[in-house]
Amino acid sequence: MQHHYRWRSHPGAAQLEQAIDQLRAANIQLRRQLTTKTNLANGLKLALAERMQRVDDLNAKLEQARVQNRKLDEENDHLVESVYRWKD
Repeated sequence: MQHHYRWRSHPGAAQLEQAIDQLRAANIQLRRQLTTKTNLANGLKLALAERMQRVDDLNAKLEQARVQNRKLDEENDHLVESVYRWKD
């Protein structure tokens, strides 16, 4: 024998279900936004690290050029002194 029970829904159940559906949709949208922003942030971190490495490399080259310029200046000064001594 089967018993059929009549389900009595709560008066606000439809509204609650609708609110739950809206919150689920908002949650999905927010998760997608978070994923997108996280991926963007990770990409920016990578780009920043690469840029910082490039800046470090360029600074090292600049320092090497400065050292070379100092050596050339010293050599130039020495040659100028030699020429002046040779003239006298």
